[in-house]
Amino acid sequence: MRIDSYIEKLLFEYNCVVVPGFGAFLAHGKSAEIDKATNALIPPSKTISFNAQLSKNDGLLVSHIAKEKKLGYEEMLQEVEDVSKDWNTRLSQGESIELYGIGKLFHNRDQKIQFQPENKINFLTSSFGLSSFAATPIQREVLKEEVQELEEKIPFIITPEVRETTSFRPWLKYAAVILLAVSLGVTGYRTYGDLQQKQVAAQQDAQQEVSRLIQEATFFESAPLELPAVNIEVTKRHLGKHHVIAGAFREEQNAEKKVAQLKEKGFNAFYLGVNRYGLHQVAYDSFDDPKEALAFLKKVKATDSRDAWLLSEK
Repeated sequence: MRIDSYIEKLLFEYNCVVVPGFGAFLAHGKSAEIDKATNALIPPSKTISFNAQLSKNDGLLVSHIAKEKKLGYEEMLQEVEDVSKDWNTRLSQGESIELYGIGKLFHNRDQKIQFQPENKINFLTSSFGLSSFAATPIQREVLKEEVQELEEKIPFIITPEVRETTSFRPWLKYAAVILLAVSLGVTGYRTYGDLQQKQVAAQQDAQQEVSRLIQEATFFESAPLELPAVNIEVTKRHLGKHHVIAGAFREEQNAEKKVAQLKEKGFNAFYLGVNRYGLHQVAYDSFDDPKEALAFLKKVKATDSRDAWLLSEK
């Protein structure tokens, strides 16, 4: 199964897409810039990078593919994990993996995963339709040389017989030269002024866009998934220091839905809160005794979910 098209689609909306068991593709905002070598103005964009350390399943990619293909979550999770195993095997054998619209993955000499972005697609939706354009610098010295050349080519003939009647013609020559120089200067000034205004406007738009992105959540930015709302009555309970975690979600309503599902299965599940990454955590249960927590975790892994893990607070 190919999953690169689903990853590409999610990168337009999210700044982090995790492939369970493999790693995460991260989107970073990049402001507009000017290429001094070509005088090209490049619009704002998103650059894509890869982090093999972020391989824990957060549910985003699996839920998206399951919804698109109308399959169950657990079934789709197994298929995605199989893809991750296949990718790791191919990379360890010296192959490279091409992800359409995203980039290329390969191993370096230290057997570490390297990522080369494709950079053909701008994942920043606010820059849709914008393309780079070259700004032509104004050459004032060239205009001056052209005026001098035209001045030399203007016909200027005075005969002794009619000197008195044609003595005003030298003024016509200089008037023509001045008029031509003024016309060229005005045209050049207007072109330069329009170009300066476009560059300033583009830079201001880029700065405004960067400021807006900074004010938003910069790492786990997302829009609510279209899931049915679930109302959960939250009651105060005694919490131990050792929690068996069922999952972490970007949206709180997804966490509440997970709590309801686990309670239907008979677990004493509850909403733990938001971690330092901005994710909403759901726990199967909480314990004061670490041995009891480990025994319960082993039972959950065997009967309900292999992705469960233990969180211990200091």
